[in-house]
Amino acid sequence: MKNICFCFQMHAPYRLKRYRFFEIGQDHYYYDDMATEEYITWLTQTSYLPLCRTIQEMINLSKNRFHCALAVSGTMLELFEQFVPEMIDVLKDLAGSKCVEFVRVPYSYSLAAQCNSSEMEMQINAHAKKMKDVLGVSSATLWNTELLYSDEIAGLAWKMGYKTIMTEGAKHILSYKSSNYLYSTCANNKQSLLMRNAGMSDALSFHFSDPNWHEYPMDAEKYANKLASLPEEEQLVNLWMGAETFGVLQPGWTGIFEFLKALPYYVIEQNMTFLTPSEAAKQLSTNEPIVSPYPLTWTGEGKDLSTFLGNDLQQEATNKFYAVTERVHLCEDKSLKRDWMLLQDVNYLHYMNHIDQGSTTFESAYDAFINYMNILSDFLQRVDEQYPTTIENEELNSLLKTITNQEKEIASLNAEIKKLKKKK
Repeated sequence: MKNICFCFQMHAPYRLKRYRFFEIGQDHYYYDDMATEEYITWLTQTSYLPLCRTIQEMINLSKNRFHCALAVSGTMLELFEQFVPEMIDVLKDLAGSKCVEFVRVPYSYSLAAQCNSSEMEMQINAHAKKMKDVLGVSSATLWNTELLYSDEIAGLAWKMGYKTIMTEGAKHILSYKSSNYLYSTCANNKQSLLMRNAGMSDALSFHFSDPNWHEYPMDAEKYANKLASLPEEEQLVNLWMGAETFGVLQPGWTGIFEFLKALPYYVIEQNMTFLTPSEAAKQLSTNEPIVSPYPLTWTGEGKDLSTFLGNDLQQEATNKFYAVTERVHLCEDKSLKRDWMLLQDVNYLHYMNHIDQGSTTFESAYDAFINYMNILSDFLQRVDEQYPTTIENEELNSLLKTITNQEKEIASLNAEIKKLKKKK
């Protein structure tokens, strides 16, 4: 039996304001609240809300047979709470259906997994807490930023308890293999690896309304037939895309929402089923491990990190930022720690790409770089006031290790106290 795994990714950054050189040391607020509210409200009303309502209809019409996943960053959840609170209610309804898995994502949609393993762990844990507090859900599946994956990252995720990882089905990694199987990772043969079917996913994201596309016009019945026509032994088709596919990349007038709503009927008619990533990992048998020694993403032609770290501007910004990781981890300043979290957003590096700047208001990659570095200069001054650069990194690491061990010991003692109280 063929199984279909849908996942829709939701993330948008806080918009940075134009931050001039003379503001360094004078102004510690870096965000354009008006531009952020305007963009988030438009994005939610145009795409995210109608998509989630469509998913709820699909669940209801299929009598709970439609299952899917949502990858919602912690930052995105914050923005919903702040500017579009009705979105939280819709997400709670989806969580209550038990048909939607809310997978784990780095809180600020950062490259922490590539740049600093301790920061990666802190961000994913922060995301887990946020999702539990707001939506009451948990998951053992990891959707890393831009589907970032490598053998090393798989090992880190396994140590953190993540039994399932999602990544791109890139040809240079798969070679002759198909993405339409459940694989294991090199970190542990019990850790499942799901790989995106790029062709079938991108057909919806980028070609659905293109009259020059050889499959145009695409409808739900035709798409279900294409899924059913894949080799019988290929057990799992992973259809993952940015949620903005629905309403933004493919506007509502193209019929994209009607297409999606009708799809479960034709898929079920072909005796195919829908699974969440966790359900796929539990129900399907794993194939051989996939080897990925170098970072893999779903972005750009190379399916690597070149979109975000491919030029000198991006590398300088990243290196200077993460050089103070230990100092920030030791800080107690809440506003400093919040800026630390938000400024890691991968979109700010995307804006510095000379070829593809993504969705930006900056005139050029250099313009985006100068603006970010002015902000970073002010931020680093604030960090230096807390823990001066004269303190050696070895001393900071030792202090951080001591604090971490103390926190773990306190947590262990609190757990023991709870057990003893229950026995009474």
